[in-house]
Amino acid sequence: MASPPVLLLDNISVTLGSVPLLGGAALSVGAGERICLVGRNGSGKSTLLKIASGEIAFDGGSRFFQPGATMRYLPQEPDLSTYADVMDYVVAGLGANDDEYRVRYLLGELGLTGAEKPANLSGGEARRAALARTLAPSPDLLLLDEPTNHLDLPAIEWLESELKSLSSGMVLISHDRRFLENLSRAMVWLDRGTTRRLDKSFAHFETWRDEVLEQEEQDFHKLGRKIAREEDWLRYGVTARRKRNVKRLAGLQSLRAQKRDYTHKLGLAKMAALDAATSGKIVADLEGVSKSFGDRLIVGDLTLRVLRGDRLGIVGPNGAGKSTLLKMILGQLAPDSGAVKLGTALEVVTLDQSRAVLDPANTLADTLTGGKSDQVVVGNQPRHVIGYMKDFLFKPEQARTPVGTLSGGERGRLLLAVALAKPSNLLVLDEPTNDLDLETLDLLQEMLGEYPGTVIVVSHDRDFLDRVASSTLAAEGQGRWVEYAGGYADMLAQRGEAAAVEKAGKKAAPKPAAAPAARPAAPKISFKEQHELKQLTAEIERLHVELQKQDLILTRPDLYTKDPAKFATATAALAELHKKLEKAEERWLELEMLKQG
Repeated sequence: MASPPVLLLDNISVTLGSVPLLGGAALSVGAGERICLVGRNGSGKSTLLKIASGEIAFDGGSRFFQPGATMRYLPQEPDLSTYADVMDYVVAGLGANDDEYRVRYLLGELGLTGAEKPANLSGGEARRAALARTLAPSPDLLLLDEPTNHLDLPAIEWLESELKSLSSGMVLISHDRRFLENLSRAMVWLDRGTTRRLDKSFAHFETWRDEVLEQEEQDFHKLGRKIAREEDWLRYGVTARRKRNVKRLAGLQSLRAQKRDYTHKLGLAKMAALDAATSGKIVADLEGVSKSFGDRLIVGDLTLRVLRGDRLGIVGPNGAGKSTLLKMILGQLAPDSGAVKLGTALEVVTLDQSRAVLDPANTLADTLTGGKSDQVVVGNQPRHVIGYMKDFLFKPEQARTPVGTLSGGERGRLLLAVALAKPSNLLVLDEPTNDLDLETLDLLQEMLGEYPGTVIVVSHDRDFLDRVASSTLAAEGQGRWVEYAGGYADMLAQRGEAAAVEKAGKKAAPKPAAAPAARPAAPKISFKEQHELKQLTAEIERLHVELQKQDLILTRPDLYTKDPAKFATATAALAELHKKLEKAEERWLELEMLKQG
């Protein structure tokens, strides 16, 4: 007999004012399950997680939490204000039988000492402290709302590894695709107030979601045709028995009510960056540039050229100097030594992660129009503010909404709306993916792919960098920056090769003669082969995911008859993936045998 779930929410309903937010939402989490809760910005994900944690009440439905089980909840905006320091805050989250040793371990791994004062913490440091408090007790159930927000790449990768090692059940809210792919085992999709569950990883989610929405649209059109038939009967066929007519008329009214209450899938934002005049071929040229603050070297002897049409990604841990480097590339900050030359005819639009451009007291419409009229100047063409708002999924009634009351995702969309109204040939995006939902991220990536100008993006989103960047400039420590071809995954592969070559060079250096050993040591696997083995493990996992995707496409029974070209493509792709997997597994086995000696 199956064990009862650790947490069960059933038929949950919540109304905010007169607007229903949740209606019939459900969530079931068993021991050790890893569930990702996904949905559009404003769909109620955080509300559902707060209900799961017991923090807020709900209007209807039921909540069950297994007696004796332990739970920890990570909110989006942790409050440390009532604690003397970070250590007090984290220790206060421990249970009677929890060990403080794990607190010290987690704080150390997250780059904190525990002595930090809450008032002095940055957003990233506050998030790290909250993670330590949440993970320290090793609870039966973890509820994590955007755990990667404000974290840099090393911290995100550490968090993934830590969560994988836990036996706790988990519910994760995140818009970080790579994070979801690496952790999810099941998906719960919150859409228009209700939930649907897929007992597969995130790799299968988007295909499944699109199929569900397509089926809904087909059902809606069928409903429309049925109503048309019934209305035709009402006009021309009311000569039958009165009792039957009354029943059929009631049925027609019911169908009309279904159509009226039907909520279509939410639309997509309409994003397009306006082209300015073409810039010169060279956008920025840095020659031997260095910059220090006191004794700390931020950039040392960097030579970099950014050409028109480049998509340059900039990555590095928090505090590495990404913002300083960005200001030097744009000519906003002079280097201590070296030269920076900017190209001609540059028109720059910057998206700032701090969102300082947004006044929380301003209304949404005034933010877009400057408060002078009801027109937005998009390029050189005026547009009515309501129409432009709709392009970014804002409702007309939100025009007078203060910016301070918008959700994080809505503020992100508003920033994009403000930035993309201006003509440009150089887009500078500082953490553009913060709080954006998956669908809006997809559209932003497509827009950047079609943008004819140059893009410089600072991001901790690995999937976004892999999709957008043509080269990646990475902080290597002590002021050293290295440019790699391709996105984040390409950078990792090349960085591994560079490390192997450097280590091999050191091994080749002459050494003092030593006394002959009695017996030569057995040959061991080289550093390069160790790296290859590690990469092969990841590649085999990726190929398995790709195989599952192609299998999912081919399981559609009508695919061959409806779309033979797609069937042929999927079949060929499946065969090619099987070949690649076989080759990778053979090489992996060869290296493993070599490793074992």
